[in-house]
Amino acid sequence: MELCSEEAVRLVWEGAIPLQIHLHESEVTTLPPPPPVLILGPRIGYLPLLVTVIKPHFNDTLPPGVDSVWFDYKGLPLKWYIPTGVLFDLLCAEPERPWNLTVHFRGHPGEILTPCGGEDPVKWSFINSLKEETWRVILAFHPGLSLDHMERMLS
Repeated sequence: MELCSEEAVRLVWEGAIPLQIHLHESEVTTLPPPPPVLILGPRIGYLPLLVTVIKPHFNDTLPPGVDSVWFDYKGLPLKWYIPTGVLFDLLCAEPERPWNLTVHFRGHPGEILTPCGGEDPVKWSFINSLKEETWRVILAFHPGLSLDHMERMLS
């Protein structure tokens, strides 16, 4: 059996989680409240990247103010820099379908979560994660290598 077959690669890259995203009740300004958004979230994607699809659905019901988007699951604020699939696997002991999340556009919990400033911080966080993992792999195969040694080699 091939270790990395085309089918396995396709399943990993195309994996998605059905999401049902509700607007938090404190941010609803219309009656009746808007229905939830049903969307497929890529397992290897990040929740803030879904905001461009979600916000137009809730835009007419939001209170005035500046957007500071964040998500929660059963009252637990979700860290934006962790991939959606990892969050789902860690938080859903018995996977629910669709995964019910709540989106907030106001009242960011700054003492708990670092704010996400849009797509660019998500991209830079991903790139930084790749760099960190690259160093882990290099140091795993070359345990005698130190950061100082690598800096001298690159200079």
